[in-house]
Amino acid sequence: MDDHADVRRVGVVVGDSATWWLHPFPEGTDLVGLLAADRGTREEAADLAAQNDGLRPADVVLLPPVYPVAMRDFLTFESHVEGVSKGMQGASHVPDEWYAAPSFLFMAPHAVHGPYDDVAMPADTARLDFELELAAVVCRDVRNVTPEEARSAIGGYCVMNDWSARDVQRREMTLGLGPSKGKDFATTIGPWVVTADELEDCRDEDGFLDLNMEVRVNGAPVGGDRSGHMGWSFEHLVSYASRASWVKAGEVLASGTCGTGALAETWGRTGELDPPPIQVGDVVEMTVERVGTVRNRVVPDDETVPAVVPARRRVREEV
Repeated sequence: MDDHADVRRVGVVVGDSATWWLHPFPEGTDLVGLLAADRGTREEAADLAAQNDGLRPADVVLLPPVYPVAMRDFLTFESHVEGVSKGMQGASHVPDEWYAAPSFLFMAPHAVHGPYDDVAMPADTARLDFELELAAVVCRDVRNVTPEEARSAIGGYCVMNDWSARDVQRREMTLGLGPSKGKDFATTIGPWVVTADELEDCRDEDGFLDLNMEVRVNGAPVGGDRSGHMGWSFEHLVSYASRASWVKAGEVLASGTCGTGALAETWGRTGELDPPPIQVGDVVEMTVERVGTVRNRVVPDDETVPAVVPARRRVREEV
C-alpha cells in the first residue's frame, strides 16, 4: 500500500471484491518475513492490525505485493506448449524434453508492475501479448529440497501477467537465446498475496492447486484454464529450482502460461492474428479464483529509447 506518496506499508486485506478494507501492519513489517512465520503468529499480527482503522480501496494505491529478489517463469501447461508450437513449427507438438523436467527462464525482477498500474506499450513491437499465470512467493531459503520439504517454503500465491512482445521474442529465440527484450519491460503481480494455508482446501487428489483462471480484454473473455492442469505442482517447481542451487526468500516462481492464457496460443492454433495483438487503450484483466484480479491499461510510451545498433559484419578474405 502507499498511504503517502513516499511511504510503503504492508497491510492485511479484510473482505473481497469492492468491499475490502486494508489494515496496515506496524511500520517496518516485512511481508516475506510475515509469510515465513507460523500461522498463529500471522493471525495474531493480522488481528492486531484489524483493530486499527482500515482504509478503503480509494484511499490506497496497491503496489506489487513483493519486489522479488529473483523471478523464475516455468512452462507447466501442456496445452499451451501444444498451441504455441503450431505457430512456431507448423504443427502441434510437445517435445519429450518438456515431460522430462519443469524448465524455466529467469525474468527481470525490476520490471514488476502493481495490479492496477498502467503498462506502457514497449518499443519495437506490433504484437503485444499477455500471459495468464499463477505465481508463488518463496518465504525461506532452500537448497536441494524434496517436493514435500518445499511446501513450507511457499508463503503464498498471487496473480501474474507476464507481458510479452511476441515479434521481438521470436527474433531472439531464433538464435536459441531469450526471450530477453521480448519480456523485460513489464510483469504484473498482485493484487495481494494469499497465504498458502488459505488455499489448502483447493488441492486436487494429486495435491495440485486447482483454481479457475480467466483473462478478459476490454471486458470480453478471451481465455482461461484451471491451475490443476499444470504438469507439476508448485512444490515440484521449488524442488527442481533448488537442485544444486539456492532458491531464496523473496523469489517469485510462476506457473507459466495456462491453456488459452495468451493470444500467441490462439494465433498458433488458427494461423491468424485473431483476436488482434494488444493495442494502446486496451485493458487486460486477469482473475484467479480465491486469489484475486489484476487489471492494467496499456498506454503510450513517453520514453525515448536509443536505436538498435546492428552487428559489425566481419570482412572475409578469400584465400
